[in-house]
Amino acid sequence: VVADPHGVLRQGRVFLDFFWDIARPEREVRLGATENLLRHLREGRKDDELKYALKRLVEGLGATRQAARPGFSLALAQVLQAFEEIPMCSVLEQIKEKHNLEKGKKKFVKNAAFGNFFGVMALFQSGRLIKDRKALVESIQLLKQLVYHQIYLRDLPRKTLIDIISEVPETVFEEVLFDILQNDLASAFTSPDNLHLLLVGMQKFPGVLKPQNLKKLFGSSAVVNEENIPRLVELLRSVAKSEKKGKKLPSVAFDLLQVSLKEGAFELFWKEGVEDGLLKEKSGPTSYMCYRLLGSALPLLSLDQLQVVLKGKVMQHYGEHVVMTQLPARFKFAPDMEAYIDEFLNSCDDPERQLAVIIGFSTLTNQGNPVFSSSSKVVRHLHPVALQKYVDWLKDMFLKPDLDCCLEFSSSRRKHNWENVNIVHLKITRLRKWVMHRLCTITETTVKKEESVVMDISRFCFFHAFFEAKKKTAQIREASVLPAEPVDEQFHSMVENYFFGLLQTLNTLTVLGDTAKAAALREKHIHGVTADGKLWIFLLVEYANKLLFTEYVEAVKPLTKGQMDAWERTLESVKNLQKKENKSYSAKVVAFQQLLLLMAIHLFKNPSETMDVLSDLLKCTERAFSKEPKKKKADNAEPGWVEVMVEILLSLLAQPSLLIRRISRSVFVRICPNLTKRGLQLILDVLDPYQEQDEESAVVVMEESSKKIKSAQDADEEGSEDSSDEDDTEEENDSGDEEKNEEVSDDFRSQLMNVLQAGNSLVCFHCLPCDEELDDEAMMALDKNISVLFAEQQKRIQAKKDEKDRIRKETILRRDFKIKVLDLVEAFLTKQSESPLVFDVIEPLLHVIEQCMSSDSGKQEIDFLQKTANIFRNSLCRTKQYCKKVDALKEDLHAFVERLVNKACKHTDSSVALYYFSASLYLLKVLKGNTPEKSSTPPAPLPENQSETTLQASQLLSTGCLDMERVTALYREALTQLFTKRKTALTSSMFQDFFSRFPV
Repeated sequence: VVADPHGVLRQGRVFLDFFWDIARPEREVRLGATENLLRHLREGRKDDELKYALKRLVEGLGATRQAARPGFSLALAQVLQAFEEIPMCSVLEQIKEKHNLEKGKKKFVKNAAFGNFFGVMALFQSGRLIKDRKALVESIQLLKQLVYHQIYLRDLPRKTLIDIISEVPETVFEEVLFDILQNDLASAFTSPDNLHLLLVGMQKFPGVLKPQNLKKLFGSSAVVNEENIPRLVELLRSVAKSEKKGKKLPSVAFDLLQVSLKEGAFELFWKEGVEDGLLKEKSGPTSYMCYRLLGSALPLLSLDQLQVVLKGKVMQHYGEHVVMTQLPARFKFAPDMEAYIDEFLNSCDDPERQLAVIIGFSTLTNQGNPVFSSSSKVVRHLHPVALQKYVDWLKDMFLKPDLDCCLEFSSSRRKHNWENVNIVHLKITRLRKWVMHRLCTITETTVKKEESVVMDISRFCFFHAFFEAKKKTAQIREASVLPAEPVDEQFHSMVENYFFGLLQTLNTLTVLGDTAKAAALREKHIHGVTADGKLWIFLLVEYANKLLFTEYVEAVKPLTKGQMDAWERTLESVKNLQKKENKSYSAKVVAFQQLLLLMAIHLFKNPSETMDVLSDLLKCTERAFSKEPKKKKADNAEPGWVEVMVEILLSLLAQPSLLIRRISRSVFVRICPNLTKRGLQLILDVLDPYQEQDEESAVVVMEESSKKIKSAQDADEEGSEDSSDEDDTEEENDSGDEEKNEEVSDDFRSQLMNVLQAGNSLVCFHCLPCDEELDDEAMMALDKNISVLFAEQQKRIQAKKDEKDRIRKETILRRDFKIKVLDLVEAFLTKQSESPLVFDVIEPLLHVIEQCMSSDSGKQEIDFLQKTANIFRNSLCRTKQYCKKVDALKEDLHAFVERLVNKACKHTDSSVALYYFSASLYLLKVLKGNTPEKSSTPPAPLPENQSETTLQASQLLSTGCLDMERVTALYREALTQLFTKRKTALTSSMFQDFFSRFPV
């Protein structure tokens, strides 16, 4: 029971609640209670309350609840800081007396230990402990005493002791603490805690712990020397094992690293202590400590020291770790090491040191392949000078692979895979592949780079994808040095994929540079152009044109005369388009330029396939920008340029290249204002679920499996392919079950009986005596006939399975293509929402929704349905812009409304009926928002004093082109059905929406 001679407890409940709240587990409650207690004590200035508060806070330091101890410790620290008149020594004595470690019962020793520890913490956090030497000495002695209660406190007293010493001035340490800690410092090599104390003291107080004083302490003037290395290694091993779950470098190891640098013994510490000491013990904790030492050392080392570390055994061991941990369920240190590199490059201002580190990790190779990720984003911190040198180094390594400069290692897991292989050629190929991908990904990062660097990388990648130099030539920089080992055709094909991935990056690249023009283009969110407004792809086409007419340079796939003519026509067309760039045609011209230039570059990849598309595209471009007057053509006339362009875009949309599809959508957006009914119908025919997809369709869906493989230029392919794979697995399982349950056909059974009869097998079983059998020759002939029969049957089964698989794949591809075509529909509805052609889109979308809801619920089918439904709701029904000239279509739209409402009433699925009903409401909104041409006289102006509410009311009362009687009868009949028929698909929410949108 707490004594209360002055009646503090009777003064009020609020004061006592502060202490209850300080012990609460919620951190915010504890902090609030501490602030309130301080405010109360400051305002009251009552000695009895302050004494009581100190007593309660000291008692709470040893509370059994874990959350209460730090709460009371923080509150005590705040009180001591606020009331400096309170003697520190008296509080410390009070703590020792209340939480006596010797007199208390054994079961309360744990609470007493925590009470003393949190008491010292409170004194230290108050900021006054350093100023009071007597209290400081007693606190240090108490912490040293608490070290023996490691079972409860672990290493907390030792860490707190080091924290206190780090804050102590050098004079106080020399005059007060040095004598107290002398025994601990002298036994530094006996425990990691004492070693850590010595290392902190050496860094904090170099004037006290001088070499001569160190020699007096433990007989050596330096910590890191050949004599002490074995003991240091043992201490580091014990620390690594004790903190293996911490996943961070122990402080003692980092401080030892710093002291070795200060003593000029880093190489001795690294080679003998780390590489020949720690690393020799093949255990996880010590290996990870070595890796963390490597990463932590990077910012501290000079250029020469970096070379020692980056070419040493720790790097090799780290490389083996990266390769081995590709297996699942292994701890992977690669992300941690990348974080170390990222931090170093970000903090380092020396380009040479940056370059040394990035090259050092880029040359850590396994059979020629660097283990450092080729898509790592750490290069974003490179200084422009370092970045340029790194790019030059990468290009040199591609042309003249220097395997000797690489830190090569081989993992035991893969040694058996390289038998009977040209190892040198394999290493060069793997290194070149990594280098080319590293070059391409540099353009993707947010590193501050110049246009010259991006263009340099783009030209290099383009040249080695589609061209090769037969002889050195100074005209082309990329041909000034010939590859040390020729690049084969397969590698050219791989570089092609990387190049188109790079082209995709260039198409979305923000404008580079610090000029005012570049900043203006960035503000307009223009992408894919240089600071002077030129398309990146146009610069590459100009470069390609130069290569075509350069001596000693040849295309990997030489162009024929017809293809060269198409190339020259394309360049001429692009130049003509550039002349027409003005405010009205600018976006349209850029879109057509991109498509023409992209198809021109595809001539180097697939010349034969690209020629037809390019020829049609050139004709369409010429007609699209021609100034000839439009002629009204008959229904069976030659299709216009818009229809042909739509067909081209649909064919390009089926390509696996994401870049082609994006540019195709961009071009379609630009031609939407010119879209005709026939052109729109070509798009809607693709979505029509009831139309046969025959070979003569305008849309050709690519069937080759190679077209579906994700290439480098389509790395961020839509997720529909993933869903396709899931559908593949499900359907394969289904087909496997069908095959198991498949019964033997009657034809096969009869054929088998004929074979057996031909071999007299039936006679053997029914007519011959039991002891007679067919001779060996007859049995061999019979076996041969039966095996041939079963082989033919197996072929028939496999043929059926292959046919099912082919149909399944075609279905998946067609469905995937439809999902992509929906993007065109969405773009049309967004850009041309006021066009009368919008009404032609309603029923096809409804048919798609209806068919999808009644078909199988595969993931890809669900994605198709969700995308269609979202477009129908958001881009059509909920749009604020709609056609304002429907007077001529008034009768047709009323009939359309009736058809939609009747369809909703007759449907059995309410979810489908909802879409039909919503479409009818959209048409009502269009009809109501239009004004008949006969009553086109402007309304009389309202008086100035008339409010806007009157105007809004008149707009609500206006019926526009609506035939009120016809529409009212229609919806009255539908409402009657809702209340009279039990199985109707109509719902009350439909009519709530109807009445809220059309209250009249």
